[in-house]
Amino acid sequence: MVIIKLSWYLYLFNVLIMQLPETFHFGEEHLTAGIALGIAKGAVKGVFSENCLQKVRTSSQRVENIVAKGDTVYGINTGFGPLCNTKISREDTKILQSNILQSHSVGVGEPISQKLAKLMLILKIHALAKGYSGIAETTLQRMLWHLENDAIPVVPSQGSVGASGDLAPLSHLFLPLIGLGKVDYKGEVIPTGELFVKTGLKPLELGPKEGLALINGTQFIAAHAVLVLQKLQYALRHADIIGAMMLEGLQGSMKPFHEKLHEVRPFKGNQHVAGRIRTLLQGSEILEDHIDCERVQDPYSLRCMPQVHGASRNAWLHLKELLEVELNSVTDNPVIIDDELTISGGNFHGQPLAMALDYAALAASELGNISDRRIYLALEGNSPGVPKLLMQDTGINSGYMILQYTSAALASENKSLCFPASADSIPTSLGQEDHVSMGSISGRKALQIIENVEKILSIELLTAAQAFEYRKPLKSGVVLDEIHKFIRTKVSFAENDRVFADDIEMGIATIQKGEIIDLVEGVMKRKNLEWNTPHQEAFETY
Repeated sequence: MVIIKLSWYLYLFNVLIMQLPETFHFGEEHLTAGIALGIAKGAVKGVFSENCLQKVRTSSQRVENIVAKGDTVYGINTGFGPLCNTKISREDTKILQSNILQSHSVGVGEPISQKLAKLMLILKIHALAKGYSGIAETTLQRMLWHLENDAIPVVPSQGSVGASGDLAPLSHLFLPLIGLGKVDYKGEVIPTGELFVKTGLKPLELGPKEGLALINGTQFIAAHAVLVLQKLQYALRHADIIGAMMLEGLQGSMKPFHEKLHEVRPFKGNQHVAGRIRTLLQGSEILEDHIDCERVQDPYSLRCMPQVHGASRNAWLHLKELLEVELNSVTDNPVIIDDELTISGGNFHGQPLAMALDYAALAASELGNISDRRIYLALEGNSPGVPKLLMQDTGINSGYMILQYTSAALASENKSLCFPASADSIPTSLGQEDHVSMGSISGRKALQIIENVEKILSIELLTAAQAFEYRKPLKSGVVLDEIHKFIRTKVSFAENDRVFADDIEMGIATIQKGEIIDLVEGVMKRKNLEWNTPHQEAFETY
């Protein structure tokens, strides 16, 4: 059995199925979450075409013309927020742009991951390269230098209200352009001044509007959405596979997954999940063994996997669709349309993604919730041949009882995190910004929930494998049998109590590395099996 081990498992799967391009033209081509992750990994090279750079130069010149004519335009020759009516002299417009980066760098909390900061940089480059923001070519090229040389700014995780854009985190992201802040360079966090000494770079002098263009936008929210899309998709795949193994372990019925049932209620997610489970159980001796049993129907946690997992998949698909719009949008302010039209609007408002991320957070939480119910179900001892607490000699042994305490705690924690951040708004900027999205919190919470779900699924993986053992010598479908064999190379069948925390950690690592997903794809390829899954492209690519 060949197990493909991945250091960046989530990314590689999309390379295989999406065939990512070798190069991506910022500002011109259609950006997806998969391509953004490919650029962050270094598998896709982001470049500027001459046509793109010409648009950027034209936009920058339009800003210079506005300054020269003395027309009053927000953010170019006025103050910011409640100071929008304060006129700034031509001589001070450049100082204004440097000051805004410094005054708005008020982030607190632990820094976001380098991957998230890198995604922020990628998304901002793409938005600015569209030529509607007045950014200078030299500034855009310096941003690309940071990306290509892996000199990624350090960005605190807290401080954004999600409108007027992600001001605080984006300010920290671009402090290094003017010689301030810190960067993660070659595995070491250093002051930007030290980076300049090492590389010979010098601080940039920002032109009119550049500071505002850099910090006004939704790239903190959108970067989190990219990772949510990636990690939630993997959680969804794992939930189907582990749920199918539990179905076999507890001798659940296959009828609730029948194609005809889901044709009369054709939600895309439901149909997709039912098809995946049918494929995974194809050729199962365990199913054949109890095909004529007297059980009428299974508890919902088994029977309703297509409906519950499917609803979460529909939420994932909704996020995917909205995120692609955002990734290819101009989200700063004001937007310079042409020589005659500059619009001060609200494209920076994070509400479209904030609400979708809250929906995705709920979808992830429900995956963990139903998984915990299946874990509990496995412990009851009501399935023929499966002992209470998944262990024969209980009394002196507690069996798998306490593992469910942990899954219950995690599921409950997730429920407390599901209050939608986008339902709240606190006025800022002396009331000028009187409704904000809080989308940055939506993104951070969604990732936290998904990480908890990974832990819950790892516990279900262990309990499903234990229940599965009691079906021997009967075999399941070839895919699930291979998964069970693989799990047993890492965790042995439990006949007595032991330190189950070690087993749980193994399960978490296995899920986070994507080893089960890789195994499934490898087995199906070797056995010439195909997924019997409607809407495959919609749910398996991003």
